Amino acid sequence: MHRALRGFLEPAYLWRHLLIWACIAFAVGPIIWVISGSFDPANTIIGQRLIPREPSLANYRELFNNPQHPFPLWMWNTVKISFITAFLVVSITSLAAYAFSRFRFYGRRTGLFAILLIQMFPQMLAMVAIYLLLFWLGNYVPALGLNTHAGLIFVYLGGAMGVNVWLMKGYFDTIPTSLEEAATMDGATPFQAFYKIMLPLARPILAVIFFLTFMGTYSEYLLARVLLSSNERLTMAVGLQVFISDQYAKRWGVFSAAALIGAIPIIVLFALLQKQLVSGLTRGAVKG
Repeated sequence: MHRALRGFLEPAYLWRHLLIWACIAFAVGPIIWVISGSFDPANTIIGQRLIPREPSLANYRELFNNPQHPFPLWMWNTVKISFITAFLVVSITSLAAYAFSRFRFYGRRTGLFAILLIQMFPQMLAMVAIYLLLFWLGNYVPALGLNTHAGLIFVYLGGAMGVNVWLMKGYFDTIPTSLEEAATMDGATPFQAFYKIMLPLARPILAVIFFLTFMGTYSEYLLARVLLSSNERLTMAVGLQVFISDQYAKRWGVFSAAALIGAIPIIVLFALLQKQLVSGLTRGAVKG
């Protein structure tokens, strides 16, 4: 035991553990502070203690009982938009990546580099153009105009395709083409070989792209803030600003409670897709 203690106190061993625990404290500390703030009825960050003097559920009750700030509706809007966006991104990206991976056609290489080049410019640079595009589109197709969830999803799709196409194409390249050739010899069409052979084998990367897209859309603020205006259509990231934007009534306790509840869908989705996420992020090939 003394030998183990001496080994632990060695400088080369000690600084590694100190660094690890410092990183853990840096990551967990804000979460603990938010949990503490959500149970603090003082509803302020000034003088907040790690353990509230009189902990209560007052912030949670205000969060769900305030008709002017419909947090459950905001959360539902966010989950709905994120799920639809992630599903469409996975569906469209898988088709595009399969075409780039398996087919040889004119402009294939140029198209791949064009997607990558366009993706290098963030959507924020095109904010004015996006706003005017939806404003113009809303005159002809109101369901895709400003202050609509469909229009916001339409914008999210444009920003999520590039990198995901490259990511999924690289995964498709690792799957042997002999599997599709065998399916074709058995009478399968190219599309049947795609969704019966390729998609089941590519399930890990599909889960990775779905989760990353869902998480990115779930926490997105700027585009939703510009394109959505009515209170009942806001996403959670935009709606929560209401609690801390008032100069004279900043409700940090309610904001903390909303942040904790808002994290539940991400945690649940991660738990459901954990095996696929680990496999998709670490495995570079499919072994038969």
